[in-house]
Amino acid sequence: MSERSVVSNSLTMEPLSARIPSDLYLWLAQLQVEGATTNSDKLRVLLGQLKRQHEGAVDYVVAHAWARELTGRLRDALVRVEGVSGMHSDVLAALLEHTTTTLALVISQLPANEAEAARLEDTLVKRSFALFEALMRQATTTSAAAYDPAVVRRHISGVLELSRTVNPQTTGA
Repeated sequence: MSERSVVSNSLTMEPLSARIPSDLYLWLAQLQVEGATTNSDKLRVLLGQLKRQHEGAVDYVVAHAWARELTGRLRDALVRVEGVSGMHSDVLAALLEHTTTTLALVISQLPANEAEAARLEDTLVKRSFALFEALMRQATTTSAAAYDPAVVRRHISGVLELSRTVNPQTTGA
């Protein structure tokens, strides 16, 4: 059995002692960590998160969970805003989901050769165009489903101009 599997399957607690600068101690003491009240609890949760980050470096599902965890405060804040205002932004939801997925893809990939790099590139471009398509759908009406209904139309003009130059119907081909 490898050392890693022994460590990861261990259910015993081990003592840890460290000296840290007072500013880090004060930060840790005031930090709100879900499921943790004491500094020891917080340290266990934070070390668990760090461990998942390192494990996520090779696994897309773990990386995606970590990316969702990183964006959790924003997601929670948006749920509160929606609860108070009754408004939801499909635009912001699409952007947040794209960011989470893209971050997970980038973190979890380590191409060893040109073919693997090309597959990663293809996946990222495909996901980016899916986001682009979602934003284009929001531009089909004068008011996007967004906190700022004009946000998509305000930023789309340059993209539309570029798309006209790429459109195969306008070329001599």
